[in-house]
Amino acid sequence: MIRFACDYDEGACPEIMAALHATNFEQNPGYGEDPHCEHARALIREAVGREDAYVQFLVGGTQTNQTVIAAALRPFQGVIAAATGHINVHETGAIEATGHKVLALPDREGKVRAADVDAYVKAHWADPTHEHMVQPKMVYISHPTEGGLLYSLSELEALSAVCRQHGLYLYLDGARLGYGLVSPDTDVTLKDIARLTDAFYIGGTKVGALFGEAVVLLHPDLQKDFRYMIKHQGGMLAKGRLLGIQFETLFTDGLYTRIAQNAVDLAMVLRDALREKGVRFLYESPTNQQFPILPDRVVEALSDRYAFEGWGRVDDDHTATRICMSWCTKKESVDALLRDLLPLL
Repeated sequence: MIRFACDYDEGACPEIMAALHATNFEQNPGYGEDPHCEHARALIREAVGREDAYVQFLVGGTQTNQTVIAAALRPFQGVIAAATGHINVHETGAIEATGHKVLALPDREGKVRAADVDAYVKAHWADPTHEHMVQPKMVYISHPTEGGLLYSLSELEALSAVCRQHGLYLYLDGARLGYGLVSPDTDVTLKDIARLTDAFYIGGTKVGALFGEAVVLLHPDLQKDFRYMIKHQGGMLAKGRLLGIQFETLFTDGLYTRIAQNAVDLAMVLRDALREKGVRFLYESPTNQQFPILPDRVVEALSDRYAFEGWGRVDDDHTATRICMSWCTKKESVDALLRDLLPLL
């Protein structure tokens, strides 16, 4: 069975596996204080164009979101997110478990809009009973969004301006950031993100690494005592070099974006072929995730050969599906899917 359900089912790219093997018996300081982590940090600071960037490595996305948000907020503060945002829907209450409420805004294609943040914050402070309510202090976005959509540079600039006007931290979840950076529709660069946000992370788990995320903190207040919070949250990996080696490899010779390009290129092949057959999409995604609306009979007919996710009922006869390409998806797999799928439409 060919799986298109996730973009992280496979292991790691060969370059990372070779680097891990080559360094397997090295004896280095632990907890992310080894030469590989230091080199990876330097490479990331260069890539984001910020010498003042504070870079730390964590194992997974939920752990990263939980740690960054807990470090940023005081006990009575919360984080604004889209109603469909990952921290609101797919993290099993991890943020709330640290004592911080997710303040969900109405979904607008999975994006948080600057005007909605402005209105929410103004309404909070205008309410005479605001001291009895959770205080908004951070805005969480993901790029790409849960629906594979991207913030434009103008949208990101507007969000950043509103956050700075109201004294909110802007935090970007970059679990699939590599796929967003190489999308043909993007006008946002890694340096733009570092300029406009207070914190973000570069996802490795879904973009070629065996595991791992690189947290980039730009705001000085977030940098202070962050390693204490990593340890407090159980996120300080003793063999930290395993994370450093992976990001050292990903940020050498453009590997990170180069392998991400494969996923986006194949996703565009799939999207264009389905569009030609008149297939509608739940989201018009320009990234590695595609959301075609397929007849139930087609999904059922292919279920013994392909695994892809249902993303919700559209009507009595159609289901929105999610089909993900990864850094190592093979063109032959996409061709096979199209050969089997297109005649059924």
